[in-house]
Amino acid sequence: MSRTLSIALNPTIDISSDTARIHATRKIRTSNQRWHPGGGGVNVARVIAMLSASQGGTGDKPHLMMFSGGQTGTLLEGMLSDLSIDLHPISIAEQTRIAFMVYEEESGFEYRFVPEGPEVSEDEFAQAMEVVRGFSGDYVIASGSLPRHAPLDTYARMADIANSNGARFVLDTSGPALKATLDNARVFLFKPSLGELETLAGRKLDEAGVIRTARALVEDGKTEHVTVTLGREGALLISRDRVLRVPARHVVVKSAVGAGDSFVGALVWYLAQGHSIDEAFRFGVAAGAAAARTPGTELCHADDVFEIFNSPDDR
Repeated sequence: MSRTLSIALNPTIDISSDTARIHATRKIRTSNQRWHPGGGGVNVARVIAMLSASQGGTGDKPHLMMFSGGQTGTLLEGMLSDLSIDLHPISIAEQTRIAFMVYEEESGFEYRFVPEGPEVSEDEFAQAMEVVRGFSGDYVIASGSLPRHAPLDTYARMADIANSNGARFVLDTSGPALKATLDNARVFLFKPSLGELETLAGRKLDEAGVIRTARALVEDGKTEHVTVTLGREGALLISRDRVLRVPARHVVVKSAVGAGDSFVGALVWYLAQGHSIDEAFRFGVAAGAAAARTPGTELCHADDVFEIFNSPDDR
């Protein structure tokens, strides 16, 4: 039995490339074009599948439920077909989105263009709820944005279903969808960035403020664990009985794309192997650093994750 279900309600085809310099109005020639299946939930499933395969876990394929529409949806499904993922595509009327990332070599800046995505009907959402209702594993992971005009309580409804089935619900989203979920359902863990937590709190936060805000969410019963990624300042795990700070790992950064998804996927995978929340958090931080080593829209590589995690600097 698979232990994880990853939810991708607004998946993408991610296209990344490089150029010497970006100019306004002029045609910009790019090179090194790369195509990857993307979107938060898709990336999380890819990371779990990759880590499981690296340890010989061929029988522990993650489930992935995603909306898939039009010719781009068919292409996305094809890109995922060779991976060790149990795919549950739900056909929608509108096209799956395509996102673009361009790396400017002269400046070292990344430019990311992310469309809002398709509109999904009530019937299509109902089919997604049925997939969650039928899942009997340990972890349900909702990662990424909601589709255009989606009900803000969509993830909250999914969390309620997961909780009733005895699964732990992991949340990685932002903005109104994040607030609506925490206001209307209980989650096992949610992973905001510093900026996302500040938006939720309505004010700027120093480290003490981050801890107070996260601890209040735990004490109010909204979540059991909060993991806050702080970029170069590392990351914090806040629970009822602990505050754990892990410093950032020093790696040569090629791209920030996919670091958060790698963090979530690795953390949940390590938990599903029976490790403690503290060790899974450290493993997630290592995966985020490993993802920063890879260019464009690539995710972390298993060898890099274990190398960083086992380095004495991580302790």
